[in-house]
Amino acid sequence: MSMAVVGLLAGMGLGFAAYFGGFGAFLLVAALGALGFLVGRYVDGDLEPGDLFRGRGDTRGDRRR
Repeated sequence: MSMAVVGLLAGMGLGFAAYFGGFGAFLLVAALGALGFLVGRYVDGDLEPGDLFRGRGDTRGDRRR
């Protein structure tokens, strides 16, 4: 499935949540979607937990003092 189709489905899901559930449901669906995305990246091995907490300039084992 292409990323365009995934984006389309995500946008439609958020649109339905906003229309039928209001802004609170929209935020809940968006937050759970982002969490699911991160978990999926972790399971695929594309993301390590430390990647979320490291700054842009930091690399593994290289700390500036």
